[in-house]
Amino acid sequence: MQFSKVIDVEGALSRIRDGSVIAISGFNIATTPEYLIVKLWELYERTGHPKDLFILTDTLPAVPDRGLDFIGKKMHETGDREFLRGMLLTYLGWAPWLQRLTAENAIEMYTWPIGTASCWFREVASGRPGIITRVGLRTFLDPRNDGCYLNDLARERRTCSNSLIEIDGREYLLYKAPKPEVALIRATTSDELGNLSMEREGIFGTVLAISQAAKSCGGIVIAQVERLAKFGSIKPKEVHVPAPLVDHVVVAPEEYHWQTCSFRYDPRISGEIIPPRASYSPLELSERKVIARRVALELLYLAKRLDRPLFVNFGIGIPALTPLVIEEEGLSEILLTSIEAGPLGGVALTEADFGVAIGPFAVIQMPDMFTNYEGGIIDASSLGFMEVDARGNVNPSFIPGRITGPGGFPVIVTGSPRLYFAGGFTAGKRKFRIGNGELRIEQDGDVRKFVREVYKVAFNGKLALEEGKEVLYITERAVFRLSERGLSLEEIAPGVDLDKDILSRMDFQPQMGKLEEMDRRIFREEKMNIEL
Repeated sequence: MQFSKVIDVEGALSRIRDGSVIAISGFNIATTPEYLIVKLWELYERTGHPKDLFILTDTLPAVPDRGLDFIGKKMHETGDREFLRGMLLTYLGWAPWLQRLTAENAIEMYTWPIGTASCWFREVASGRPGIITRVGLRTFLDPRNDGCYLNDLARERRTCSNSLIEIDGREYLLYKAPKPEVALIRATTSDELGNLSMEREGIFGTVLAISQAAKSCGGIVIAQVERLAKFGSIKPKEVHVPAPLVDHVVVAPEEYHWQTCSFRYDPRISGEIIPPRASYSPLELSERKVIARRVALELLYLAKRLDRPLFVNFGIGIPALTPLVIEEEGLSEILLTSIEAGPLGGVALTEADFGVAIGPFAVIQMPDMFTNYEGGIIDASSLGFMEVDARGNVNPSFIPGRITGPGGFPVIVTGSPRLYFAGGFTAGKRKFRIGNGELRIEQDGDVRKFVREVYKVAFNGKLALEEGKEVLYITERAVFRLSERGLSLEEIAPGVDLDKDILSRMDFQPQMGKLEEMDRRIFREEKMNIEL
């Protein structure tokens, strides 16, 4: 066909000029154009061009040694400092080589929350200067604190920024970055004209908005797909990115087109097959399941109080196990779960596969999902924590010497009206004996998580109280509530000693509420058999 946009990979990537700003889609490996990323490096390695590139992303198109982390590894091993001048990433936890480049001050590195970056592409596609939001206020992201800079080179050059503004007497942050001149995106199928469908992908991500952002400033869009179709054979409502937004289409070998880090292709992830409930295996009883069960109970109490199903979010780690508990109890229709990349329902995958779900009942675009979060449309959210202090401030993942980024955390805590932070009471090597309705601590972790002052504030307890949020901190041995006087201890696990196992393991004295025992059903092998 004379209008075909299908082209070889080098022909497409050769259109990228030195100094370009490139937007790349991807949530870990989901929607990551891994073939284009690898071949872009190989083209530079062979020819010296394109170079001096700046990369913008909606999340992190990488897992260790793959995607953008593959480029980080190559740059580190070769000592190259010319290919990239900088990046805007929302999370670096699965990109150890990019973390090294950041720590070495080899490239400029900036970070925004995922939802802010994802929605920013829509804003700039509409010709607006950036995105205005309350996300990040009074946290490390606030320009009065660290701002969005992850290293000294970023602080010096300020290619990306956020600044404090005031509207009608209320504080906001304005996030700005250079507009993309190139977009590297991924879909499943392209017809000869360049219409793209995403039927085998686990998520839609921000693929459409990234394409629009590049085209709005006269840029080019290069799409990686796994297969081709005849023009007109893709149903109109299944076209996710229409042909006018696509310049070139490259067919990738299957080894560069995985749904997630661990799955080449699973129709349950793309929603083509909905698995029966019998296919889910219950979690083994452990301290992690104990915490997830307590979160599930809190959500079920809320559903009973509101007398309707709940729309909820779960973050990575222990919170992501809560849907498994909900499924085991046969209550998935009462709690309508979501994860930030776009899936609703099903069972969320974890670790480097986080972002997709097995058997979702719906999948929406990522900016739309974050609108649900930031706008307070959801009823509640459960997120993990690394540190909590006496004022209820939370540090989810930051430690000295480790560079991660905020992920979706700041957007979710800004908008969600109810927050149930969930995690282990201590960290390190621990051993528990759980059963018969009790928890026994045989060896405790040597790392304290309830500290006098958190290392980085990603959730501001005082601001949450001002905005009327309900906040709980749920662990395997204790449950705290955020009050005007700070953290208040409300529940302890049966079998746990208050002074030895809780108060002596904290760096501050919590307020003492009406102390109750945690529900003993949480600590038994059998199902909780919850009735609403």
